[in-house]
Amino acid sequence: MFQIGKTIVSEDVIEKEFVCNLTACKGECCIAGNAGAPLDKEEVEKLKEIYHKVKPFLRKEGITAIEEQGISITTDLGDLETPLVNNAECAYVVFGENKTALCGIEAAHIAGEVDWKKPISCHLYPIRIQSYSSFSAVNYHSWPICDDACALGAELKVPTYKFLKEPLIRKFGESWYSELEKIADEHKK
Repeated sequence: MFQIGKTIVSEDVIEKEFVCNLTACKGECCIAGNAGAPLDKEEVEKLKEIYHKVKPFLRKEGITAIEEQGISITTDLGDLETPLVNNAECAYVVFGENKTALCGIEAAHIAGEVDWKKPISCHLYPIRIQSYSSFSAVNYHSWPICDDACALGAELKVPTYKFLKEPLIRKFGESWYSELEKIADEHKK
């Protein structure tokens, strides 16, 4: 572990290799598990603001789940998440070619309808962030459904932090990411 500002970063972030392989996994991370995507309060407000522009990109099952459960849900532990369709896939999931799960919010972004790509927890995956009172923990999350992404990352020799440069900068800023690069370079030596 190492510290950058008010973050404690797992060495796995710079040591593990990862490149999403949608042709292999079909976006399984959006449909597997027992919870929606983690959200923060600002993201819930953003979803409320843009939902009317995102809605035309969603499936009817997702729209129904959102209309019944809300833009977001609050768990028993007080965490905010995206709602699920039938306790399965994220309500914002759409399916593309070969039944690959994609983000309806991101589809609206690509179409130029909204200026927000998707929740940061989705954009950062497989990095997960846990916030505490005085720091945030930045950890690599290992999940067997991403084995193909790990294999592709190893084949291409792409460390996780390089694959996730855009969302890491989005979350923590350019100077934080520059510091991460320096630490990674030193770590290799």
